[in-house]
Amino acid sequence: MRALYDVPAPAKLNLFLHVTGRRPDGYHTLQSAFMLIDWCDILHFERRGGGALSREDIGTPLPPDDLVLRAARALQQATGCGQGAHIAVDKRIPSQAGMGGGSSDAAACLLALNRLWRLDLPLARLLEIGLALGADVPFFLRGRNAWVEGIGEAITPLELPAARFIVAKPPAGVGTAEIFSSNLLRRDNSMSIIEGFAESLKHNGFSYGRNDLQPVARILCPDVDQAIHWLESQGLQARMTGSGSAVFAHLPQRSQLLQAPQGWQVRQCSNLAVHPLAGWVSG
Repeated sequence: MRALYDVPAPAKLNLFLHVTGRRPDGYHTLQSAFMLIDWCDILHFERRGGGALSREDIGTPLPPDDLVLRAARALQQATGCGQGAHIAVDKRIPSQAGMGGGSSDAAACLLALNRLWRLDLPLARLLEIGLALGADVPFFLRGRNAWVEGIGEAITPLELPAARFIVAKPPAGVGTAEIFSSNLLRRDNSMSIIEGFAESLKHNGFSYGRNDLQPVARILCPDVDQAIHWLESQGLQARMTGSGSAVFAHLPQRSQLLQAPQGWQVRQCSNLAVHPLAGWVSG
């Protein structure tokens, strides 16, 4: 095998996000439900000799040393692999959206190169490498919707009903660090339990909880506030995903939506029961 083409890297939505505390090292503890959706980046991998790594951007340019190259390099260093790769990235998931695009790309890179380079690392080893790259990478490696706790390292698989969502990403982004450092952010919210979420899902759909980062983001980034109002004006229950600036709403049925403001990226998405690359790694 010399190449892997059309490798999908799906985005995620945070169905809710509660900030439950702050550790002595400065990291915030969270609770959230992560859900995979069918808005995907597409990556292409060609094996190269000599250990050289290169990246080609198809469409939206990426930073020179992004998570894709960092993931490939980390896999080389962890295994002593002398093979290289040329990686082409068709970036479709918006950046600064809270949708996990960079982390998903990194996970897809680890899974693809583990196969292309015939390393046969088990999932447990890839999770170790992935966690060092970013807190969300292990979620995408595991490939299941999940209840997530701690700083993102405690992951429990979740079964979610099939559903459709509208996702709207306004042009402006919002800095994650700026939100988490704000004095306006509540950090003492009570812990939830997974059974409570599951029960609410049965009776109230996808309305459980809230995003504790959203009130701060609406102040720091007026585009977030505008996007929430745009969805609410159509009778939908809007919520920001992650640290934004994308917002989303559950669509009970196929809906005819109003024209979005110019410059926004808006898409109707379905959730995924499993990652498209599920089964690419053992364990």
